[in-house]
Order: sequence, then structure tokens, then C-alpha cells
Amino acid sequence: MLTVIGEGLVDVVQRTSGIEAHVGGSPLNVAVGLARLDHPVQFIGRYGRDAYGDSVAAHLKASSVMLPQGPDGLPTSVATALIDDDGAATYTFDLTWELPGLADRLLFMLQGTTLLHTGSIAAMLEPGARDVLAAVEHAHPSATISFDPNCRPSIITDVNYARRQTEKFVALADVVKASDEDLEWLYPGVDVLESARRWLSLGGAEGPAMVVVTRGAAGPWGVTAAGEAQYAAPAVEVADTVGAGDSFMAALLSGVVDRGLDGAQNRDDLRALPAEGLAELLGRAARAAAITVSRAGANPPTRAELNRGESDSAELTSN
Repeated sequence: MLTVIGEGLVDVVQRTSGIEAHVGGSPLNVAVGLARLDHPVQFIGRYGRDAYGDSVAAHLKASSVMLPQGPDGLPTSVATALIDDDGAATYTFDLTWELPGLADRLLFMLQGTTLLHTGSIAAMLEPGARDVLAAVEHAHPSATISFDPNCRPSIITDVNYARRQTEKFVALADVVKASDEDLEWLYPGVDVLESARRWLSLGGAEGPAMVVVTRGAAGPWGVTAAGEAQYAAPAVEVADTVGAGDSFMAALLSGVVDRGLDGAQNRDDLRALPAEGLAELLGRAARAAAITVSRAGANPPTRAELNRGESDSAELTSN
């Protein structure tokens, strides 16, 4: 069982052509991405007893994501995304993040979990962030931990707080993914790859096995104790970038699971992943992100779509 804990919300997307509503939230998107890649996954988050909440639950269930928590009495969170002429999205938020009573149910909810993913608003915004940190600490002895800061400066405006909070989670994580924009905001004036290399040393022997940086058109780059790798971004016509990083994260974690590297008992093998193996993981994740940006909204690929894309890429290469 894979577990994702974090925010679920509705993206209200404003384009020149009109307004659309899509279910989103970075952790929720990762859960859907993992499920579409045929992994059993549960999503621990919150949503309200309202029309948007009904949409959140229906969206998750349509991708066979399990929901151990039902709706609560608060409004479902909303993110408004403004899409510019290049397809890039900027966000404003109206949200509530809390998980009352989670601590009492954690032991049951996380039973059998071999990988726990979290990040974004869920790791930053109180009062829920402290519950998320407690869940990570609870799962760490038995499960692979993955983390994506997916920084939202419009919500968490104090960069010093965001940096401290991010580093708490990085030190507990095995797999970390961040965008170049995340690292530039967290560590201004520092080369993003140097920041990623430094993260690899956080937590000492219990720190990350892998740190990956997404760099848009420049393609992803990653580092493990065994070496560094990068992958050229696939050429694609961009509809918008909503959910691209989350599709990348889901496919990256899918690759880790497919290789049998999830679970705390496999931490040493994950740390020993050579640069060639890292490059393969980056390539698969980059192709997943490319499929997502080619269509509107956070719409990650299925395993069949991703495999078909890999076959097409191989055919082009051989020709």
C-alpha cells in the first residue's frame, strides 16, 4: 500500500477562453498519478460536505484511490489558477488545512504502508502541518518517505519559516523532488544544484537517498550517493503546466516501487542506485510530465499511456 497525505482542493482555472474547475492539490494529484500507474494508494486529506467536496471524492474514486477519511463540515479548499499565454499557471488560494483526530487513527491508517508521500501546503500550513510531520515520523521506521516542498509563497510568505519547515521534512525523506523555482525561493543567490546536493546530506545516515530537481525545458536533474544524472525534457506542445510536477513525482515514485526499492528495509539499495538507474527514473518521470502538460488541467497519464509514450520515444530514437 502507498499512502499520500496532504491537501485536496479544486483548481478554478481562468483562461482567456473562459473559466474551468478541476480537482487538484499537489498531494492529491500525486495520489491520482500513482493510482493511474496501477499502484494501490490511499489519500489522507480533507474535503467538505459541499459540491466541490463531492467532486474531490468522485475524482479520487474514479482513479481507484482509497479514501480512509470522509468529508468534514468545513468548506472544500479552492485554488484559483490564472493561465498566461504560454500556459504557465499562477495561483491564489482560499483554503483550510487541518486533520483533527488523525493522530488517533494513524496506526490503523498506515498499517502496511511501504511508501508515504507528502509535501506542498500540507507540510507548511498549521495546524495540519504538525499532524503531517507526526505521520512522517511515525511511518519512517517502516516506509520509504518522499517529499516535494512545492512552495507556495503566496500562502507561506515567510521564507525563513518555509526553509526550516522544508528541511525538517527533507531530513526525514528518502526521495525528495523540488523545482528550480522552489530552490531559488528557499535559497536565494545559491545555485539550485548546490542546494540539492546539500539536501542530500541533511539527516546524516538517515537523510535522503535521492534528490531530484525539475527545471522546466532544461529537463530534470538528480543526485544520489552513487552519482548524478540528468534527462533532456521531451519536446511537447504545452496546453498548460497544471499538475506537471505532480505527474513527474508520481512517475518517479512509481519507478522506485517498480524496482522494489520501497520500504525501509530497502533504504540501502535505494541509496546505492547508480547514475544509470537514476537517469532511467528521470526519463520516465519526464515523459509522464510531458503527457500531462500536453492536455488541460492536472491529468496524469495511465501506465498504458506512459508505456505507449516510451515505445514511441524508443521508435523515434531507433529511426
